[in-house]
Amino acid sequence: MSVTKQYLAKGKEILSIVENQEAIIQEVARIFSRSILDGRMVHLFGSGHSRMLIEEMWPRYGSFPGFNPIVELSLSFHNLVVGANGQRQAMFLENVSGLAARILRNFDTSPQDTALVVSSSGCNVVPIEMAEEFQKRNIKVVALVSRLHLEGSTSKKEDGKKLTDFADYVLDTGAPLGDAMIYLEGLDSPVAPGSTLGGVLLINCIKAEVAKILHENGQSPKVLSSGKIVGEERAVELFESAYDEHAHRLAKLYENVGKKE
Repeated sequence: MSVTKQYLAKGKEILSIVENQEAIIQEVARIFSRSILDGRMVHLFGSGHSRMLIEEMWPRYGSFPGFNPIVELSLSFHNLVVGANGQRQAMFLENVSGLAARILRNFDTSPQDTALVVSSSGCNVVPIEMAEEFQKRNIKVVALVSRLHLEGSTSKKEDGKKLTDFADYVLDTGAPLGDAMIYLEGLDSPVAPGSTLGGVLLINCIKAEVAKILHENGQSPKVLSSGKIVGEERAVELFESAYDEHAHRLAKLYENVGKKE
């Protein structure tokens, strides 16, 4: 079997694992929808390559307002690899205790909010503490992890706790321990990871379910759409109105920052 067919076969296994989570996907969509219908936001966080799944949710074609992507460049800017702003620094910062609390200090959250925290291993300090901080604020947390990788890994948090210890719901990408899925004869390290594949499937299933709920409740989402589908004028209208809605929702997260009760 060619390596392409091997990867596609592994991909089908991941698809099946995601499909078997339909019930929890729908439950997650319901709690996310409640936040959006209440005029609040779903906070999204992922460090490292998990950033890709955050940006998959919003903003891009086929997505809509209601989500707050928290993307820290110091934790997720990989392009330079070495030198200033390199990967070594990002991987170091990903395990600095206290950083998550400093990030959330910027936002006036509400228990009406919800959160999605993405981490394939679920063992790096910042994503774990981000989920912990959300729960301290009485915000329900959804963890998106690779369960086999998480179970086979050791937490870098001092108390040994993992992301799933601070999650109300857990979604599994279906990727294996170590993430990479293809072994080559004579090469001791596998290639071609699977967590992004499973993660993107989960993100877009949630997105579709949330859109359905919003639409059925009279708050049809302003979906970023191609002019080839809806016409150029309508596409521009959707982009502008979606960005405006995002700004208005985001403004609520800043209006009471630092105020004492």
